[in-house]
Amino acid sequence: MISVKVFMRVTNEPLKRTPVVLELDPEGQQTPPVPTDRAGVARFDVGPGSGKVLVSGVERYHGRLDGEIEIGLWSITQPGDNAEGLPQGNNAYPGMATRSLQVEGREVLTDGEGYLVNPSDWSEGFVRSLAAAEGLTLTAEHWEVVRFLREHYARYGTQAPVRDMIRHFRKLWGEERGSSRYLHRLFPRGGPQKQGNRLAGLLRTKGEH
Repeated sequence: MISVKVFMRVTNEPLKRTPVVLELDPEGQQTPPVPTDRAGVARFDVGPGSGKVLVSGVERYHGRLDGEIEIGLWSITQPGDNAEGLPQGNNAYPGMATRSLQVEGREVLTDGEGYLVNPSDWSEGFVRSLAAAEGLTLTAEHWEVVRFLREHYARYGTQAPVRDMIRHFRKLWGEERGSSRYLHRLFPRGGPQKQGNRLAGLLRTKGEH
């Protein structure tokens, strides 16, 4: 069971009769909209996983879907999630070898290894296209790692160390799946710090060549 509580930050007042939709990874399937009740809560008979929460059609949360998710809004017209705290600008340098990746009908430039030249080009379509190019079949676990990596960077301004990944996913998945070995099995082309960061639209980990 997943519940989403929507409220106004200033007054702490619950938002009633507001449609909430879950978009579930990896296929992006959406649940039917569920209106919030008097307490501002929408409940879904869905198991834990990874995905997004849309409130009145606007993305308000992405990441782990489990238990109760609280979404506080400053205003009803507040814009949806943005890339605040994530890499910006252009990472091109003279002589950089680039390649073009087709993402939902447009060309996106990466370097020779698949890291984005322009981080603002990141999208979920980019994840799918790069994964296909690298022979990776995406699962909900891949998406959960990608979303964790982006959230960590947005919060701390650095790529997540493997030890932080292990600590985080061991709590969620248990000892066996929350291990370095399993994470490297999920991302066989360089592990979560290389292939994971590429898919997440992040730069190389410091010291990586």
